Amino acid sequence: MADFNPGHQMSHPTFGDMLLARLGDHRPGLLFERKRWTWDEFVRECAVRAALLGRYAREAGTRIGAREHPRHQTLHVGVLADNVPEYLFLLGGAALSGVTIIGVNPTRRGAELAADIRGVDCDVLLVSATGLELLSDLDPARDLGLARAPIEIGSAAYRRALESHASAATDPEGEFTEAGRDEGTYLSLMFTSGSTGAPKAVICSTGRMAMLGQVNFRGLVPDDVAYSAMPLFHGNAIMGVFAPCVSVGCAFSMRERFSARHFLGDVRSFGATFANYVGRSLAYILAVPDSELERDTRLRIVFGTEASAHDRAEFERRFGVAPSEAYGSSEGGAVIQRTPDTPPDALGRSGDHMDIAILGPGGEECPPARFDSDGAITNPGEAIGDIVNRTGARLFEGYYKNPEASAERVSGDAYRTGDLGYTDAEGFLYFAGRAGDRLRVNSENFSAAPVERILSRFPGAVVVAVYPVPDPRTGDAVMAALQMLPGHEFDADAFAEFLGAQPDLGRLWRPRFIRLVEAMPTTATRKIAKPVLRRESWLVDDPVFVHDGGRCVRMDADAARALRDDYARHNRSPAGY
Repeated sequence: MADFNPGHQMSHPTFGDMLLARLGDHRPGLLFERKRWTWDEFVRECAVRAALLGRYAREAGTRIGAREHPRHQTLHVGVLADNVPEYLFLLGGAALSGVTIIGVNPTRRGAELAADIRGVDCDVLLVSATGLELLSDLDPARDLGLARAPIEIGSAAYRRALESHASAATDPEGEFTEAGRDEGTYLSLMFTSGSTGAPKAVICSTGRMAMLGQVNFRGLVPDDVAYSAMPLFHGNAIMGVFAPCVSVGCAFSMRERFSARHFLGDVRSFGATFANYVGRSLAYILAVPDSELERDTRLRIVFGTEASAHDRAEFERRFGVAPSEAYGSSEGGAVIQRTPDTPPDALGRSGDHMDIAILGPGGEECPPARFDSDGAITNPGEAIGDIVNRTGARLFEGYYKNPEASAERVSGDAYRTGDLGYTDAEGFLYFAGRAGDRLRVNSENFSAAPVERILSRFPGAVVVAVYPVPDPRTGDAVMAALQMLPGHEFDADAFAEFLGAQPDLGRLWRPRFIRLVEAMPTTATRKIAKPVLRRESWLVDDPVFVHDGGRCVRMDADAARALRDDYARHNRSPAGY
């Protein structure tokens, strides 16, 4: 991929420059549990890690040069841990020393986890005690491609190694290497959430991270306290919250793992004025019973992605703060921002310096969606297409050692998001699902997101997922998974009546199979893991109901057997895609 070029100059060209600007800043910097570091203390901790990472680089010797681009011959250090301060100290140390940090997804297991680590060429793997347990059945050399055993960051040996470099804290600028000053040096490889397939490692240079911090601060000021429980291995927490905090100089507080139950207590105890969320996190927070303390916080900004219009309105009712949203991704090739006049279900309009359009399979621009008097889309086949930023290729630095996947995203100057969308007559953009969320029923093509928005109206449904499974005869059948609020029983008759009463739910959009789940399968960033749902189809132990157009009946063993026979008669398999 081409070197990163944001198209405009920054005050701090690299993330290392941004960090060093915080030297001498004695305001709160990092808050975790009962521990506190000022920004000055934080930068000095990073300098100690920079010295240690430099030692690891020297010990790795010629292995450092085994990279695909001579300008980016940096040590690759994997970090397998939940949200702990050491993670951020290492990221800062990497920014100063010119090392690349890879955040490894701790929710992955076995062969998939091994493939993640091996695929990013880790020279050193630093792990928490929990991370060490995840690797217990994996051989460091054979399975992970490591030249040395993983190093536990909480061990006495690791603490002694840090102590041996403690003098670096007196001169952080002395640890700022030539590689750290190079805007093109890979600062981080960040795995995608894997909501539609195997996670890919997104390249983020130190120049791009600096740019994100300086343009992405969303109204933060030095007196703010940002709160994030989203995983640090993913771009949202680092790019969307931590980097802006470094740029502005406001405090960054965090929890080791996301907890809906502890959200209110955390924002109160940290005095948080800003909170972020991803995926279905807001829905889980709202599933916790109301509390009179929800209005007794300092929150003034709540920002995230993918919450429903209903959940945003409910959060505002309970907490007194209206969440704001933008569409984006770790790849960085496209941003869509909400404006005050954005319709509730729309994403918004193109962000600054973006030329975003909805394109059809031949690259033609799709016409706006047309709606009937009930709000249903009357031309989904021609209106829904790929969300493309026609000038976004320069913002995407590629996937590490995955040229095929990188090429799928770039076409000339254009960046293809891999998501589906449509526009209305006023030019507002709407999300219509991931590329894998297309369904074809009776020769009609449509996407899952509009159907999900409608089904989310069903009383008691906290999370809804819609996805294709094989139809017994041809094409797809629509399947929906529902997670109900605690204490809410699913009423099949009421659901059938609900489907018939939704004026904007097309006849072919109605789900044939309805699965009830106690907990929706999600990625580490709380996005619904649709590959899991599609693969399991209706072949599960969970309650599954069949909707025949009038009634909604629970599938029993006899019905399942008869349905399997129907698939067999047409040489079809009920197993998911």
